[in-house]
Amino acid sequence: MDADQKPEIGFEAAEIKACCATVYQSDVARFLLGTSFHPGGTQLTEYLGSLLHLGAQHQVLDIASGQGQSAITLAQRFGCHVLGIEYSADAVQQATEAARKSGLDHLVTFQEGDAEALPLADNGFDAVICECAFCTFPDKATAAAEFFRVLKPGGQLGLSDLTRVGAIPPELQGLLAWIACIADAQPLDAYTRYLTQAGLTVDLVEAHDEALQAMVQEIRGKLLGAELLVRLNKLTLPPSLDLEQARTLARAASTAIELRQFGYAILLAHKL
Repeated sequence: MDADQKPEIGFEAAEIKACCATVYQSDVARFLLGTSFHPGGTQLTEYLGSLLHLGAQHQVLDIASGQGQSAITLAQRFGCHVLGIEYSADAVQQATEAARKSGLDHLVTFQEGDAEALPLADNGFDAVICECAFCTFPDKATAAAEFFRVLKPGGQLGLSDLTRVGAIPPELQGLLAWIACIADAQPLDAYTRYLTQAGLTVDLVEAHDEALQAMVQEIRGKLLGAELLVRLNKLTLPPSLDLEQARTLARAASTAIELRQFGYAILLAHKL
């Protein structure tokens, strides 16, 4: 598939976005994923910030910012101003409260918005980051064009996401697989094409497969505990999440990672 083609995803784009937002704000997602909903956690976020050479003078946009952990980490580590854009209004509220509690609300703010139609002016940011979310955007070409649009000339993009080699196995397709960032993971060269066709110049591609393997193993270890807590009414499942399906998906994902069908990578690009 060319990078300018929309995938045949089998679900409405709005359904995917709404389901992802609902699941990621659930108690069970926080139980399984912790505070950073991506492989490598805050350590990989800080590494990405160092690759971008962030500093106190920079205006940074965190796209699909979730509950705000990455934005807060970047502000805390580098002193930069960070705006987080997130599809879920509930997540924006939770992230805003987290920034206030961290004492960094003078540096970090959050706003509701869609990555495919950012509610922001052109040429406004020194850096854009997007961690483990680009693969969930139904219209990736439009999202990449939005990254380009809001960057200042000379600004940089830091993208981290799941990668794949070959076709996605049938057991790793479906709505739950979209929510888990698997169903539309792209080959590395496809990510590069999306960015370059949007006008960006790719400077670095770096594999971090070990971060994905560690995250999947941790989730598999927590799923049994999550099921017990659900039975004790201490965790509430969102309607689109079934723990039996999640266990099956996690097993299949772990096998695919061991077979090197899936990995995780960082890409850096800049706007001329």
